[in-house]
Amino acid sequence: MSTVLQLVLLSVGGSTVLGVFGGLLVRRIPHRFNDAVLGFAAGVMLAASVLGLLVPAFAVAGATNLALAVAGAVTGAAFISVLDRIVPHLHRLAGLDAEEHRNNRSIGKTLLFVSAIALHKIPEGLATGVSFGTGVTGDVLTVAGAISIQNIPEAVVIVAPLFAIGVTSRRVIGLSLAIAAISMVSVLLGALLVSVFASILPFVLAAAGGAMLYVISDEMIPETHSHGFEKGATFALLAGFLLVMILQRMMEGL
Repeated sequence: MSTVLQLVLLSVGGSTVLGVFGGLLVRRIPHRFNDAVLGFAAGVMLAASVLGLLVPAFAVAGATNLALAVAGAVTGAAFISVLDRIVPHLHRLAGLDAEEHRNNRSIGKTLLFVSAIALHKIPEGLATGVSFGTGVTGDVLTVAGAISIQNIPEAVVIVAPLFAIGVTSRRVIGLSLAIAAISMVSVLLGALLVSVFASILPFVLAAAGGAMLYVISDEMIPETHSHGFEKGATFALLAGFLLVMILQRMMEGL
């Protein structure tokens, strides 16, 4: 296993655990802070998906394979859309908003939370692993760094609704380790997909980017604009996007 891959796995998994431990100290999250955090995370993910995945995908595709890259982006978004019909939205399960999902009524709330978190972590991990297909260390570190940066505040926000449904601190820590494991396995799976499907690299890269864009547009941005704090969330999104642009510039040449 390469040193870069080991570093990526450590940062992606460790950042989630670190964020959860931070959440143990801040058990009540006001909507204003929640929306700002999710807005920042959305900006980070937006930049990572565009700069670290979609741009390289279209660059690798060239003028002759643009359709392959477009098909990949649409396929990635469609795949997450299907999952979204089955897995509950994370923020709804705190009891703040009403939402019903078919096929979920007999499943415990804790399992629903883990499933909802996985909905976000799987495309993030896959995107990080797939970024290895660009062959550019800077692109890999941009995506991995962006995901790790947004994992920390996002995990802090996740902890509050877990406590709201009565999950104990010990179980929260256990769940954080499970979430980190999901992220790390997804990274490895993404890297494996690149090696197996090297001949359709533009499709794989674009699919990872499309999946992330779907989560951002369908889940994260609407949530940040639903409590009257959309201005702050918008500037937080801009801050997250610019941070990743700066990060990528610093990573250039590595």
